[in-house]
Amino acid sequence: MTIHRILSMFEKIIVVEGLISYAMRTDKESVSSKMTSKKPFSSVQNKNRAAILAAALETFSAHGFRGTRLEQIANNVGMSKPNVIYYFPNKEAIFVTLLNSHIDKWLAPLREIDPDGEPLEQVIEYIVKKVRMSADMPRESRLFANEIVQGAPRLKESMNSDLKGLFDSTVNILEKWMKEGKLAEVPADHLIYSIWATTQHYADFEAQIEVLSGTPEKVVESAEAYLINMYTKLLKP
Repeated sequence: MTIHRILSMFEKIIVVEGLISYAMRTDKESVSSKMTSKKPFSSVQNKNRAAILAAALETFSAHGFRGTRLEQIANNVGMSKPNVIYYFPNKEAIFVTLLNSHIDKWLAPLREIDPDGEPLEQVIEYIVKKVRMSADMPRESRLFANEIVQGAPRLKESMNSDLKGLFDSTVNILEKWMKEGKLAEVPADHLIYSIWATTQHYADFEAQIEVLSGTPEKVVESAEAYLINMYTKLLKP
């Protein structure tokens, strides 16, 4: 068994464990808020629900929302379609659950930028976190990217509230640092866009990178050093 396959197996185990935790949490929340008339899921049912989400993540990240059918997810998880519908009424419910379970993870590094920290260190830390997330969560990144490419019909509400507010506050932090001479002056919004583009590229275009440069894991390691050097030269006052 190759190292790549071993890492892939561990990644899938981590994803399933995370989805089980999320499935249990969201089930409790739905019960407490009386959003559903169903009884709380048992531990076995939570595992089934998490298995559906893990299979759906694989399918959606490869084919997008429009290219995925509920039958595909059922086949991938080894369940009948009616069994899947017991847990989720349709593929959109599965897709939205996946998006919601991962959106906080994607926004976390942006929230962790410390306005009182050393500016260049804070930006470089953010870049490193984004590169490592691309290495560890390529399917989640593609899931998000596919949604954005399709016009973000299931994310617009969240983008207009959580993401927009966080983006604006980060732009303000960066602009303040630039005015104080702690970072070189560049358009703060385009700086964030470029960081997203240069880090998430390694997840969203993983297949292309594997063909052109070889093993994605090794490429990501060198990408981290390259991006640190590039952004340090760009932003050092």
